[in-house]
Amino acid sequence: MEQVNNENINQKRSYIPELFSFENWDALAPYYTELQNRTIGSLSELEQWLKDKSELESVVEEDGRWRYIRVTCNTNDQEARKAHEFFINEIKPHLIEAKSLLNKKLMESDFNRQLDRNVYFTLLSTIQSQLHLHEEENIEALRQLELKEQEYPAIIGNLTIEHDGKEYTLPAAANFLQENDRQLRETIYHKIHNQRLQCAEQLDDLFTDLIQKRDAIAKKVGFSNYRDYRMTELVRMDYTPYDCAQFHESIKACFMPLVNNYAKAKRELLGLNSIRPWDMEVEVVQAPPLKPFSNAEDLVDKTLECLTAVRPYFGSCLCTMRKMGHLDLDSRKGKAPGGYNMSLPESNVPFIFMNAVSSVRDLITMVHESGHAVHSFLSADLSLREFKDYPSEIAEVASMSMELFTMEHWQVYFKDEQELNRAKLQLFQRIISIFLWVATIDKFQHWVYTNPQHTKAERSAKWLEIFYEYSSPEIDYSGLDNYIQYRWQAQIHLFEFPFYYIEYAIAQLGAIAMWKQYKENQEQALDNYMAALKLGYTKPLKELFATAGIRFDFSRAYIQSLTDFLNEEINQLVKKMEVEAV
Repeated sequence: MEQVNNENINQKRSYIPELFSFENWDALAPYYTELQNRTIGSLSELEQWLKDKSELESVVEEDGRWRYIRVTCNTNDQEARKAHEFFINEIKPHLIEAKSLLNKKLMESDFNRQLDRNVYFTLLSTIQSQLHLHEEENIEALRQLELKEQEYPAIIGNLTIEHDGKEYTLPAAANFLQENDRQLRETIYHKIHNQRLQCAEQLDDLFTDLIQKRDAIAKKVGFSNYRDYRMTELVRMDYTPYDCAQFHESIKACFMPLVNNYAKAKRELLGLNSIRPWDMEVEVVQAPPLKPFSNAEDLVDKTLECLTAVRPYFGSCLCTMRKMGHLDLDSRKGKAPGGYNMSLPESNVPFIFMNAVSSVRDLITMVHESGHAVHSFLSADLSLREFKDYPSEIAEVASMSMELFTMEHWQVYFKDEQELNRAKLQLFQRIISIFLWVATIDKFQHWVYTNPQHTKAERSAKWLEIFYEYSSPEIDYSGLDNYIQYRWQAQIHLFEFPFYYIEYAIAQLGAIAMWKQYKENQEQALDNYMAALKLGYTKPLKELFATAGIRFDFSRAYIQSLTDFLNEEINQLVKKMEVEAV
């Protein structure tokens, strides 16, 4: 069985000296200048130029990504913050300008038309579409924007609540929402949201500033709004804003009935007159919350065993990361919220960051990020850094499919069959819920950036309108508008990664299709999965999906077919749990 190719870890440099490092732009400038001034007299010389450019960019980008990793691991580390801000202030503006000049040189080369389109089509198409996004007059504005975006984790990372004399981070406090004691759940819900209210105005002001900065950047380079600019920057060549709007409606039509049925059934099983938001995480089984692991080390041990059971190659990826210290998994005060897998383009060994507090949600996050990590390893063989910049639609298929693949082996975390089925049901709940939340966030963003001069009051009103449009009427939110009007502030993507969210719904559809394929022919599905991920971004998005054996299609009819499959799987699990209960 295939294992991680160690030859691709920390590949030897051929253009940049092996021991080279940089402390400022002056150390980097000669390499960019040489590439800019180099005479290219043949196709082979152009291909070598591309390899040298890729090597240089990999070295620089990996350095910048490590700085981001260190500051998110400890938001109170002033040295790490200074190093990250130095990169943004003193290195990034030069990089944007230098990259733009090199891309223009590539597109103007007489030999770029001789490049094999089977290999270089997506690279050239991406560069052509983005060529004018980062013009010189926007470089300072982009620097200021990135610095401003980093204020969000600094604000949110230190939020805690006090309960029974103990301090809890918000991710840790959220575990109480799974407790059987309803009064406790309600108390913790209010504590969490009251804590968020303490910085609501500050985050509202930050978001207003970000909107204005983004709008100005878009208009400087000829876009009518930031939404259209960002769609181009994200290289969304396979769908349009109109398609997004249609997708929102299809999600509402296909997934609202599932969420309604789930909420209604839960209300009845819990014996409640109405189901409130603090009731949505608790299980209908009267049992303590599931704890699939005891600590971060236990999480790694079990996930390694689980991934290996799916396919040994997947386990070898996590094993390599553990050996290299590329994991930071536990939740602690001063750590930025959320979780991510950060690819590292030179060492080719990614880094997983998360805030684990021994919940099923953490288990799902871990296998999700492991899917991203596998994608990084599988695309490590690709010759150019740009080929590894695959679109998030396929990147999230990699991670979300891994959630469902591994679910078939979760006995590693749960020895008891009833506990295993309870955990599976939690994943299903998360899947059916994510679609409506993605549509909510994405529709909100479309409105925000096509109406950039809105007031904060108008923003709150529009958010509430969209929130309730895509929320199940079975869930009682009465009296909670003071919390709900700021609910969007918990979504980090709005602040740091605008418009990077609809991909989750597109990819979740892809993951459901991958799982359906997996249940029909496990080995063939895994072969298709790996074949698609190995391509990185050397093929258009629709071809990547086709290689994986699935369709890039979010029409209502296709969504309904996958919804029906998922609903049947959920019904079978529920029936099994009912039999076990008897």
